[in-house]
Amino acid sequence: MSSQQRNPGDPARRSNAPSPGFDTAAIRTQTARSPHREHSVPVYLTSSFVFDSAEHGRDLFSGDAEGLVYSRYGNPSVDELVEKLCLMEGTEDGVATATGMAAMFGTIAALLSAGDHLVCSRAVFGSTSQMLTRIFPRWGIETTFVPPGDPAAWEAAVRPNTKLFFAETPSNPGLELVDIPAVAEIAHSAGALMVVDNCFATPWLQQPARLGADIVTHSATKFMDGQGRVLGGAILGPAQAIEEVRFFCRQTGPSMSPFNAWVLSKSLETLSIRVDRHCENAEAVAHHLDAHPRVERTRYPFLDSHPQQELARRQMRRGGGLVTIDLPGGEEGAMQFINALRMITRSSNLGDSRSIATHPRTTTHARLAEEERLELGIRPATVRLAIGLENVEDIIADIEQALGKE
Repeated sequence: MSSQQRNPGDPARRSNAPSPGFDTAAIRTQTARSPHREHSVPVYLTSSFVFDSAEHGRDLFSGDAEGLVYSRYGNPSVDELVEKLCLMEGTEDGVATATGMAAMFGTIAALLSAGDHLVCSRAVFGSTSQMLTRIFPRWGIETTFVPPGDPAAWEAAVRPNTKLFFAETPSNPGLELVDIPAVAEIAHSAGALMVVDNCFATPWLQQPARLGADIVTHSATKFMDGQGRVLGGAILGPAQAIEEVRFFCRQTGPSMSPFNAWVLSKSLETLSIRVDRHCENAEAVAHHLDAHPRVERTRYPFLDSHPQQELARRQMRRGGGLVTIDLPGGEEGAMQFINALRMITRSSNLGDSRSIATHPRTTTHARLAEEERLELGIRPATVRLAIGLENVEDIIADIEQALGKE
């Protein structure tokens, strides 16, 4: 973590106080106030920082003095965001990155070398899959993909050179889950680290590090921002592993901009409230569609029909903001439904205050082979609904009128 001074009155900074509550950490962890005594912390839009003397600059770069030198290395706005996320996820240290995919790439590239092996859930984001199958093999890093919900498959995939396990839970868009404690135990028995992409649960619904995972990654672009404004990512974990990640990211440059960090830090102040509303709305939509005569299948982690409902309720606070449905008529039927929506937006993003409909087969997972998509539960008729914060009656009404179109 940066040595940046914090407001001494903040609960997170009181050495004799217990760890702050989730919302208190999100709201009261702040960069120290300037002489202007602002209540809302300013954004530090600067590329570099001033040295008191030539000797001071020398000491900063050699490590003999503490302080900020360059925003690619550290920035007050970025450091504030990272400290909040560490408190919320229960980790020792972290690094913020320009995008979620920069976080995924930075984690794997920093912790693995040529000849190493990775075990990964087959249910991961399309770009993550492409990275593991088309980019890392160029450098001699191999990946074995396994069914996410089968701990025995994870164990069977271990090799002598296995160094990392990678899981996305719940997955996008199939909403499959990984048993984090069980798989983490397998990883640790093999001498490997476990990485969990916690993007779709957020630290409010699930805290993988408290369940046994070593590294937690995020696309902060989604629910953390919550309003579709900025890109960002985060890598959080134990100090020793994060030091490796920090070195890699400092040299290769996937830095988060101070402005984006400032926006995201503000967004975290309302994360629990917003995510609870996403979940409340998504649960209502999922229950409405689960037995709908015009819907062939509905997937949502907290539905009785979800095969991993018990696991979801055990390791998640609530079911999240994504609902996935399969419609009659194949791809044509899915496209017709999406085109008939009047309020719900057609976009590839999720985690926004506005509800969004996506056809994964032709957008977010279009570059996967058809066999790979089917393994992930992505059929021609699959539609992902990222449920927003509108009045749920209006969301359901829009879905109903779209389902009624012939």
